[in-house]
Amino acid sequence: MRRTRSTTTREAKSQQDEHVLDLSGMCLKSLPNPSINLALISHLKLSNNNLQSIPESLTARLLNVLVLDVHSNQLTTLPNSIGCLSKLKILNVSGNLLQSLPATIENCRSLEELNANFNMLTKVTDTIGFELINLKKISLNSNKLAFLPSSTSHLTNLCILDARLNCLRSLPDDLENLINLQVLNVSQNFQYLTTLPYSIGLLISLVELDISYNTISTLPDSMGCLKSLQKLSVEGNPLVSPPVDVVEQGLFRVKEYLCDKMNGVHKKSSRKKTWIGKLKKYGTFNGSPSRSRGQLNTVNHGDQVMERRGFIINQNTADFSNIQAIASPSYLSMFSPRRLFSPKNYFTR
Repeated sequence: MRRTRSTTTREAKSQQDEHVLDLSGMCLKSLPNPSINLALISHLKLSNNNLQSIPESLTARLLNVLVLDVHSNQLTTLPNSIGCLSKLKILNVSGNLLQSLPATIENCRSLEELNANFNMLTKVTDTIGFELINLKKISLNSNKLAFLPSSTSHLTNLCILDARLNCLRSLPDDLENLINLQVLNVSQNFQYLTTLPYSIGLLISLVELDISYNTISTLPDSMGCLKSLQKLSVEGNPLVSPPVDVVEQGLFRVKEYLCDKMNGVHKKSSRKKTWIGKLKKYGTFNGSPSRSRGQLNTVNHGDQVMERRGFIINQNTADFSNIQAIASPSYLSMFSPRRLFSPKNYFTR
């Protein structure tokens, strides 16, 4: 009975060990032909070697692999057979020489985390957002990306998007579909990234936003609606709106400023002051004479008290007789701008 239990324990341990194949840090230039059944492997670790390629045949046999880690190698391409890894959840290809990802990667529909940092990527598969709908984290920092694919906005389960240290010129327009995005980092795209889309303010779950060290001069007014936002990094940008003094007061003040701007609070009135407006200001069109400058007059209007400086508007009586009289043809010429601002005194007659 003891032998049976001991044998069973060893077999179980052997099976568990076979689930993880770790060949990392062995200075491998090529992969040996494994003697085990690759279909049993759930974790394959090949990091920190000198691999320049991965055989197509090897990848095609990793039918049950969940984690594939090949970071810190010399890979210039990934095998097209990577599309056979239908159960793959985590793919780490960072620290290589990749210029693109194979289009077949969109067949890895179970993929939840993609790490492609520190490569030479100039583009990402256009349809990545349509197929990899289970992605929760994308790390693409330190590459040469000019754009993110527009399909990125379809990644509704995405929680973290890191695209710093690239050459991004813009972000996708319809970011509002990323309803679970909590962390967005597009910092250090330097002179390339000059604007942010309006939809960035519609990311309802966004907690951290880092846009530092770009050339962004204006934050979208919609960012005032980011109720979940707790951390905002904007240093290294030539910000004009909001101004620097507002930014220095902290995140709450920035969101308040943008909300006010969205509601038109910061807009200066474009209405020009006319000579009639000046007359009204000084009480010329009111029934009662103006009091001394700066004195506050009040008048009851139902339950409200109307307050004006220098003049009273009586809305109960609605007495506009003075205005009507002045507007008559016989008197209108007396209040023309030419007469009012002439050095001659026409009112002494």
